[in-house]
Amino acid sequence: MAARKNKSKNDSVWEVYALKYATHHRLARENFIGGDPHDNSPMPLDYFIWAVKCGKRAIVIDTGFDKTAADKRGGRKLLHSPMEGLKAIGIDPAKVEDIIVTHMHYDHSGNHDAFPQARYHVQDDEMAFCTGRYMTHAATRAPFDGDDVAAMVHKLYGGRVVFHDGDEEIAPGLSVHHVGGHSAGLQMVRVKTRRGMVLLASDAAHYYANLDRGLPYPFVFNVGDTMEGYRRALELADSRDHFIPGHDPLVLKLYPAASAKLKGWVARLD
Repeated sequence: MAARKNKSKNDSVWEVYALKYATHHRLARENFIGGDPHDNSPMPLDYFIWAVKCGKRAIVIDTGFDKTAADKRGGRKLLHSPMEGLKAIGIDPAKVEDIIVTHMHYDHSGNHDAFPQARYHVQDDEMAFCTGRYMTHAATRAPFDGDDVAAMVHKLYGGRVVFHDGDEEIAPGLSVHHVGGHSAGLQMVRVKTRRGMVLLASDAAHYYANLDRGLPYPFVFNVGDTMEGYRRALELADSRDHFIPGHDPLVLKLYPAASAKLKGWVARLD
């Protein structure tokens, strides 16, 4: 399916939400290439999906994983299902029409039966990567799940995959930007909000500290592309304060909860 383009000059302004659904205990020394190998201070990894809303339209960014995947991987604590988080902010997963998959790692592309009406927006490079020769190597395919990849192939044959080649507009005020690095086809999402252009980096940087210290997260396909991705992310965001990393618990401390009952679970990023 060809990517749809909307060239409206009147870009929309979106609400942006970060929804935490799981967490994983880690140590700081585990989170950096070139960091202090003796730093045993706690530095947990939080798992998020994101959602953007403009009027009656809602677009979901990534779909997380479920309890089966959490148990299979070990150490991951599922706190809420991603679908529960979406419902808490008024989004019915069964009615979602568009999902942007930043990359096909297990923690970003699971729950593939929960969105029966959705079209999935994926980079050409990512689908080629997760179905190609690099997956013959156990180390390279480790963060992927074969069932998630197969599910995306089935969606492709069902006419429900929209491919993107590089940087493209998804909707007025909302665009995807290929960056690679962590995964060959990783894409970031740039969103126009009332406070400016917010950049949902996904795993272009797991933590603010990866970006600020210039030290990549250890699981990386291409270190050079990851480092260039930090530069690109800051070019696309209006400022460092408009940059949102993919797994940092600080996100929920820096941004207000979507409502009092969602504190520590769902944050407003706009």
